[in-house]
Amino acid sequence: MAINEALGVIIVIVGIALIVFEFFHPGAILLIPGSILVVVGLFYLIYPSGLLDSDYGPIAIVVVALLAALAEIPYYRHIAPEHPPIAATAAGLIGKVGVVTTTVVPDSLRGKVRIDSEIWSARADREIPVGARIRVVNAGGVSVEVALDPPNQPVATP
Repeated sequence: MAINEALGVIIVIVGIALIVFEFFHPGAILLIPGSILVVVGLFYLIYPSGLLDSDYGPIAIVVVALLAALAEIPYYRHIAPEHPPIAATAAGLIGKVGVVTTTVVPDSLRGKVRIDSEIWSARADREIPVGARIRVVNAGGVSVEVALDPPNQPVATP
């Protein structure tokens, strides 16, 4: 086996490994480089004298890169569907409903509440137990002021 053929086999194996890794850990964005490596490796196996000596080698690499990019876009849209933007400031949370995850104690920021998918430090004028449904009534900095919503109706913690 010539050096170029051995190199071709190694490149194909690395390319396939990148593609497989991408499917087990989506978001690593390895489909394009993996696809390119598979094609480059196959060209080394088909044309052992050298990939870049062929007129088709560079063209095939560009075509594969474009096709991989076109396949990757819908794939990533599928695995990461659009969702509403996460609140960037506490003020954007006023009026939202959430659940207490750590008991809210009056005059303290030790309490924690989950609002949408985020955990916020919470304060209140009275103690609110874990699992209670709350509504954000005011916000400032990195904490929110909460009140029971509706009063005294516990809910399951998500």
